[in-house]
Amino acid sequence: MTSLNREQITAALDAVIDPVDGQSITAKGMVQGIDIHDEVVNVMIAVDPDRGPALEDLRQNAEKAVAAVNGVTTARVALTAERPKEAAKQAAPQSQPSRPSQPSQPGQRPQGAGQMPLELPTVRSIVTVASGKGGVGKSTTSVNLALSLVAQGLKVGLLDADIYGPSLPRMMGLRDAKPTPSKEHQGKMIPPSAFGMRIMSIGFMVDEEQPVIWRGPMAMGALEQLLRDTDWGDLDVLVVDMPPGTGDIQLSMAQRVPVTGAVIVSTPQDIALLDARKGLNMFRKVNVPVFGLIENMSYYKCPECGHIDHVFDHGGAHKAADELGVPFLGEIPLDLKIRLGADEGKPIVDSEPDGDHAKAYGAIAEKIAAAVEEQVGPVKAPKKKSLFPKINFK
Repeated sequence: MTSLNREQITAALDAVIDPVDGQSITAKGMVQGIDIHDEVVNVMIAVDPDRGPALEDLRQNAEKAVAAVNGVTTARVALTAERPKEAAKQAAPQSQPSRPSQPSQPGQRPQGAGQMPLELPTVRSIVTVASGKGGVGKSTTSVNLALSLVAQGLKVGLLDADIYGPSLPRMMGLRDAKPTPSKEHQGKMIPPSAFGMRIMSIGFMVDEEQPVIWRGPMAMGALEQLLRDTDWGDLDVLVVDMPPGTGDIQLSMAQRVPVTGAVIVSTPQDIALLDARKGLNMFRKVNVPVFGLIENMSYYKCPECGHIDHVFDHGGAHKAADELGVPFLGEIPLDLKIRLGADEGKPIVDSEPDGDHAKAYGAIAEKIAAAVEEQVGPVKAPKKKSLFPKINFK
């Protein structure tokens, strides 16, 4: 296997020319970051925000140049449009902070300066599953809710937006899977599939034990590329497993992607609920509808005697939802089978579709589907009418 280095990638990028002045993007200092993981190379190019939308050809040329380097199997190039600090100070009004404009239609988000919305024309709706902190079972919830939506007859995709801690490859039993080039759509990747869903994660492109050490713009650029360059097919719902907290990725995702609505996952503990409130308020500030709160690990039911014990307290998320004026979507118990299913790549909704846990996830998924329908109309795309009359044979 050829060992790649930054000098090889930089040399390849020397040949990429900015059409405005005919200079190399490396000579102009536009290459902001180069990250190499085995045969996977990610490059971040800094551009003037006013030119960003017109530089797609330059981005593609840079991607082709990197992909042509011997030993590179996957090349991803993303543009970041960040104003210099001096220009940002001059552009920002001194009297009051800028406020996002209201979206022109449901699902549209206000855009930052120089940013264009990321269009996903084959995806009817996007639902983000978020949490204010880690360790509350957000990814497990995302997986089982997505499967519950599939059980309702919807076409569902699942995106792992946790660039720094991707977990969906393991949870979906796809640890050795890799995306493949699309034959129908040039430049697109067909993601691995499992349980009737297409699933994309940065975890398919880096070793499971290899840390992803990227600055915010690089991570967001990689996430945008996963969204943009994945051949999702026709989807009724794309479920996005967000990283925990309220950082750059969450904010950029809300501003750049037409998110239909957000679901917040929390445990009943006060500290978890405090962070959940922060996450909820972040989505509100960027005009993303919050569909409601889920209380995970709500209670433990003894499998032998049926006794219920509230290990982490109980009812906190319901109370917080009432106080914040959002729906309480439901509660999921603390159960060893849910955890084992996630670790083994066998989600509980699939392994025990008629069990109590699957019913709990299914009830929440029905509420989410109804909330999506309020935003974008019928969740499921209407079937095309056949050109031929239906014939009944008796």
